[in-house]
Amino acid sequence: MIIFITLFKPILIAAVLFFFSLSYAGSDHGDEKNSSGALSVDTPKRQANGNLFIPKLAQRQLKVETELTQEGDFPKTLDLAGKVIMDPNYGGKVQAIVAGRITPGPKGFPLPGQSVTKGDVLAYVTPEAGPSGTRSLAESRLKRLRELSDTVPRKTIEEAQAAVANEELRAPVSGIISTMGILSGQVVEARQLIFEVVNPSRLLVEALAYDGTMLKNISGGFIEYSGKTIELQYLGGGQSMRELALPITFSGKNDDLLGIPIGQPLRVFVSTETKYKGFKIPSSAIVKNGANQNIVWIKKSPEEFDPKVVLYEPLDGKYVVVTSGLSAQDRVVSSAASLINQIR
Repeated sequence: MIIFITLFKPILIAAVLFFFSLSYAGSDHGDEKNSSGALSVDTPKRQANGNLFIPKLAQRQLKVETELTQEGDFPKTLDLAGKVIMDPNYGGKVQAIVAGRITPGPKGFPLPGQSVTKGDVLAYVTPEAGPSGTRSLAESRLKRLRELSDTVPRKTIEEAQAAVANEELRAPVSGIISTMGILSGQVVEARQLIFEVVNPSRLLVEALAYDGTMLKNISGGFIEYSGKTIELQYLGGGQSMRELALPITFSGKNDDLLGIPIGQPLRVFVSTETKYKGFKIPSSAIVKNGANQNIVWIKKSPEEFDPKVVLYEPLDGKYVVVTSGLSAQDRVVSSAASLINQIR
């Protein structure tokens, strides 16, 4: 009996260990599975030193993109408030010269967006009704004076012709109707704005400069509209202050300003001749930390990002120039920086 137990003791121990191993494998471990039964994975988190740990899967879901810094000499840029204005050479306003009742022109009232040609009759302003189907007393008077042209001074006939011509509202330039503020039969006053004609491919940008000394140091400018950076050409600055500032004017290249409405407020980035060194990065890379400081996120490793406090200057609306806080070969987060900045 003792010999039998001695021979089968190793087999008994192996059986017991196998039983416990099965029991352990069948138990539920929180470290390996979550409450839903799925295997747990690493999640984005902020580490104790302030860095961010973001797995590759989370980076793809957040659409995190990075970009190398570009070191170089860049122009000092000023961020000014501006707006789109009409080019006075390619746009104009149609106003009533005399008071009266307005009626459509030969082709009816032109509607906003409709093309017109310089000299087209857009509408008539009739001061008063005339007899025998005439459009006005001025027209009736002109007809009578022409019949008496042998006895009436030429000057009187010319004055009557001018009175009739003043009742015709003609397009001052070729372009499209921008605004229309009347209805058929409406009574208008003298100097009232009836139509506004504009050439949408010939617009200007006006900015307000509060430092008059900068007018001699401007090399160009930029605006950003609908995600597109538009380069501007500097035309000149005024010498009369308006709203405690000097207006400066820019034009676009070709039809770059096409589609921007007149009066649209814009941020105008005015480039000067002054240069300074720095690192060019997308403006979307700049975010705020808990202390309200400007920071960028630097990619230290494939899944780790390091925050750096920076000082920067505007460049062209889409990019900025960092003057302090970055070094060469730094790779900054250019897309989804605001999203990863919220990871806690």
